[in-house]
Amino acid sequence: MKILHAMLCALFVLSTLPAATARTPEEAAIRQVLEQQADAWNRHDLEGFMRGYWNSSHLTFFSGGTVQHGWDAALLRYRQAYQSQGRQMGKLDFSDLQIQTLGPGYALVRGAFHLTMPDGKQPHGLFTLIFRKFPAGWRIIHDHTCAAP
Repeated sequence: MKILHAMLCALFVLSTLPAATARTPEEAAIRQVLEQQADAWNRHDLEGFMRGYWNSSHLTFFSGGTVQHGWDAALLRYRQAYQSQGRQMGKLDFSDLQIQTLGPGYALVRGAFHLTMPDGKQPHGLFTLIFRKFPAGWRIIHDHTCAAP
């Protein structure tokens, strides 16, 4: 009887803990966008990486104390920083992702990015993204990225 009681207590405690692997369909779809972005980056496919962003002049991108407006401006910024002469894209991965729905069709994503460059440098930092669900799927409508010094 004591063993049964202990097992029932353990099951109750476990059932009240948030499931680390339980994901909503929205969270799974957003994670897939981010995984596709990292995969495209690691193939040096900047246009593929940009598919995760809303292709609109209303996209906003905050980084390094500057504000960029529009998908084209964001693409140009990435090209200048990672594909211009003497620049390399490196290997990208995301970690510490926290996804919170804000309402129907909107989500907030916080996390960290890590780049491993061929010269051994490892730029990294934090980001906050706002996603919006469109008929074509989830897209980033606002990106605030802060690189570590």
